[in-house]
Amino acid sequence: MTEQIRKIELIVTAREQDEGVGARVRRSIGTQARRNFYPFLLFDHFSGNNANGFPEHPHRGQETITLMINGAMAHEDFTGSKGVLYSGDLQFMTAGKGVVHSEMPLPAADGSANEGLQLWVDLPNNLKNSEPRYRDLREWEIPQLVEDDGKVIVKLISGKSHGVESVKDLAYTPVDYYQYTVKKGGSFKQELRKDFNYFLYVLQGDGLKVNGDRNVKQFQNAFFVKQGDYFTGENNDDKDVVFALIGGKIEDQEVIQYGPFVCSSREGVEQAFDDYQSMKNGFENLRTWKTLISHGVTQEMVDGPLDGSLEKRAQQKEEYLRTHKVINKV
Repeated sequence: MTEQIRKIELIVTAREQDEGVGARVRRSIGTQARRNFYPFLLFDHFSGNNANGFPEHPHRGQETITLMINGAMAHEDFTGSKGVLYSGDLQFMTAGKGVVHSEMPLPAADGSANEGLQLWVDLPNNLKNSEPRYRDLREWEIPQLVEDDGKVIVKLISGKSHGVESVKDLAYTPVDYYQYTVKKGGSFKQELRKDFNYFLYVLQGDGLKVNGDRNVKQFQNAFFVKQGDYFTGENNDDKDVVFALIGGKIEDQEVIQYGPFVCSSREGVEQAFDDYQSMKNGFENLRTWKTLISHGVTQEMVDGPLDGSLEKRAQQKEEYLRTHKVINKV
C-alpha cells in the first residue's frame, strides 16, 4: 500500500497574553481559532520569572503534560507531591477526580524567564474519577537521534522516529511527543500513527517548510488533517528551527469543559464547581492544605522540602546513566 502524505489543515499564530499572576502565555489550543483538537484541550507556551507564575488552582477530569524548555519550575499539590523541573524535564499529572496545585518559577540569577510548554489532555470518561497521580521524565531519560549529517536532532520523548521507538506512559490516552531541532539545510521525514491527531508548534525560527509547500514560523501552530502516514520538513534559513510535534489518539468522546474542569456532562461541570467550593468529593484536602510556593520559590525551599537541588539532580543523573542503557542514534 502506498504511503500518503499528511497535509496541514490550519495554522494558528499564538498571541501572547497574561495568565496566572504576572506570567505570560502563547495559547494555540483553547482559543476561538482552535477550541480543542481532540484529545487535546489546551496548549500553552508559557514564561515567567521570580514570583510570576501559576499559584494554587484546581483541575478535574484531564491530564497535563509539562515540558521545561529553559530554566526551572517548582510544583506542589494538596496531596503532598512536590518537586522541581529543570530544562529538558517533563511532568505528567493526572487530575482525575480533583487536584489543586501550584507551579512557580525558580528565580534566575540573570533575571531571564523560565519557559516551557503545557498541554492538557482529555481523560476517558471512565477515568475522570481516578485518583490524582504524577510521573516525571528527566532529560537524561529521553533518547536523542541525530540525522542528516548532524543537521536534524530529535528528542524522542515518546513515539517512533527514524527507525527508533520509545513509547512512554505520558497520559492514559496514548500520546506521541517529539522535540526537533533542524539546522540550515536539514531535512527529515516523520512517520505518523493512524487514528492520531497531530500538531506542530514552532518555538524558534522562521525557516520551516512542511511538505515542500507550507511555511510554519515561530510561535505558529500547524494542525494536520486526520489522514496520512507521514510528513516532511526542511529548513532553508540560516537560523535553527526548533519545534514540538505532538499527537494523541482520537476517541469518540464529547468534550464538556469549563475552565479547569472537564466532565462527561454539563451537570458534572456544575458539580465540579460545587465540590471545589465546598471542599468535597475529591477536594477535601483543601481544608488543611497550606501552599508552600505560591508566593515565590526560595533556594531554601529547593534544597529543603522541594528536594530539588542541582547537586542531588547530578547524583540522580549519574545513577541513571550507570544503571540504564540510553538509546541514542547518531
